[in-house]
Amino acid sequence: MSGHNKWSQIKHKKAASDAKKAQSFSKLAKQISLAAKEGGGDPSANVALRMWMEKAKTVNMPIANIDKAVKRGTGELAGAEIKPFLYEAYGPGGVALLIEGATDNTNRTNSEVKHLLNKLGAKWAESGSVSYLFERKGLIFVDKTKTKKSADDLEMAVIEAGASDTQWVEENVLQAITEPDMLDLVQDGLKEAKLTIEDSLLGYLAKMEIEVDDEKTRQQLANIFEALEEHEDVNSVYSNAKF
Repeated sequence: MSGHNKWSQIKHKKAASDAKKAQSFSKLAKQISLAAKEGGGDPSANVALRMWMEKAKTVNMPIANIDKAVKRGTGELAGAEIKPFLYEAYGPGGVALLIEGATDNTNRTNSEVKHLLNKLGAKWAESGSVSYLFERKGLIFVDKTKTKKSADDLEMAVIEAGASDTQWVEENVLQAITEPDMLDLVQDGLKEAKLTIEDSLLGYLAKMEIEVDDEKTRQQLANIFEALEEHEDVNSVYSNAKF
């Protein structure tokens, strides 16, 4: 299992205190605006927008905030332009990092993330020097505790729903892996099979993982992940570390 997979971030966010809700809402609003900007404001015709709106509703983000974020993205409301970013870096032990998010001030975010990486022992990498180590995938997390299926039967059900592969990220959490354009269809298949989806997203998976056995390196990486995830513009951090 990856030393720092997307599920670890999702769990952390689900357990976040109310004090962090404002930051969570801000990150979601940026992603909603970005999705609306890129694919239009109709969630029935925009898979990415629908996904982000559902996430926002799950964490009780006010409907008014969601509507404003959509309208900012479509240009119906004035506001700073939201731009996506995908930064690349190397952490301790040669671990590759992808840092994904959205910002209304590219220069500020670029500078702040570079500072964080340098402070914590990671190294900024040029565009393309790390991203080739990852693949864009749809990721869906299914809860085994909410079904009577065995582990093997659950894996089979997920594959039958259209997933290209599966991976256990925790004892009772199965990650369904799909091609990006299949994410919505596989989710529909899982719902029809009455399986409980904990979360879903378009993300990145490492093509090959590297073992990280040194405890000091593990702790350094954990500090880097935590600091990056707490940044207001960073939405996701991916690595090829395997603990």
